Amino acid sequence: MMSTITFNIQITKHTFCNYQLKIGEKLITLSFPQLLQLRNKVHTLTVPQNLEAIIAQDNFVLLFIADKKHLVFLDIPTLIDLKEELLFCFSDF
Repeated sequence: MMSTITFNIQITKHTFCNYQLKIGEKLITLSFPQLLQLRNKVHTLTVPQNLEAIIAQDNFVLLFIADKKHLVFLDIPTLIDLKEELLFCFSDF
C-alpha cells in the first residue's frame, strides 16, 4: 500500500556521499556536507520563535540549497515536511 504513495519531498542516497533531494518536480544533488548545511538551516528556520516570525510576515521562505546553486520557495507546511524528511534521513546514523 505504501509503495503507491509519493511524497512531495524525498531524500535518497545516490552514491556513497551524494544524495538527491526531490522537492516537487525539482531534483537537487547534494554532497554530505551540503546536506548537513541544509539540515542546520532548516532546523534554525523551524525553531518555534522563527516559525512564528515567518508566519507573521510572509508565510513562506526562500532557501538557497547546494552552495547557492538552487533557490527553493517553501511555504510553512513544505518547510515542516522538509524538516521531517531530514530527521528521517539522519535517523539511520
